[in-house]
Amino acid sequence: MSDSKKDIILEYKDQIRILREEVAELQDAGKTKDAANKRCLQKLENTDEDLDKANKEIEKLKKEIKELKETSKLMAELP
Repeated sequence: MSDSKKDIILEYKDQIRILREEVAELQDAGKTKDAANKRCLQKLENTDEDLDKANKEIEKLKKEIKELKETSKLMAELP
């Protein structure tokens, strides 16, 4: 085999090696991105649950305040 053919084959092998490395890096980056997205989704779900709990507690407190105001108003009307 001539030297030029050997050089071409070696160059192609080197390019293939580089491309394989780039593919591996892209796959790793994709996995990292997927993991980050999963963490963000979990945080969002937890935040949504916390918001629901907070809204329920607010409604509960509003009812309690309303009841206390009504009780206070009735107490004030007594002789």
